[in-house]
Amino acid sequence: MPKRAASTARRRGASHNTPRKLLTSLLTDSPGYGLRQASRAMHRVLQARLVPHRINIGMWYFLRVLWNEDGLTQRELSHRIGIREPTTLHTVAVMERNGLVKRVRNAADRRKVNVFLTNKGRRLQQKLMRIGLTTLGDATAGLSNSDVQQLLQYLGKIQSNLQPFLDELEDMDWFE
Repeated sequence: MPKRAASTARRRGASHNTPRKLLTSLLTDSPGYGLRQASRAMHRVLQARLVPHRINIGMWYFLRVLWNEDGLTQRELSHRIGIREPTTLHTVAVMERNGLVKRVRNAADRRKVNVFLTNKGRRLQQKLMRIGLTTLGDATAGLSNSDVQQLLQYLGKIQSNLQPFLDELEDMDWFE
């Protein structure tokens, strides 16, 4: 931009970093950015509330699934939670060391390992679910029930829009 035109543009309120403002606006006004920020905030608050119980956010996801379906294989856990198997192996090992779960070789197929909650893992359910529900309540404070239902519909639509791409990733053994 010639010197004179740049000077005129500045006087009219244009900024030399307009592309930066545009990029910032594209990020902050993006549904993806908003979802990420909201998710991070919820995770950070939930994690802080779980720490006194010696549970991290990763363990929380496994416990929630196992409270519903105890005895899943490690592979089934990976798929239910949507994470890769090496991460599952590590987290389950930590949970086993902490006395929350036990791994048992599958009698029908010795290659498989099933994960079962211990009494200690089961006893945490009521307390930790209350923490989860409190965090969810704090996150949705000020929203009506219909607002929450609408939000869930929007999130479901986003997920269903992206599912074909996720299926392709899974077919490429990205999760394996």
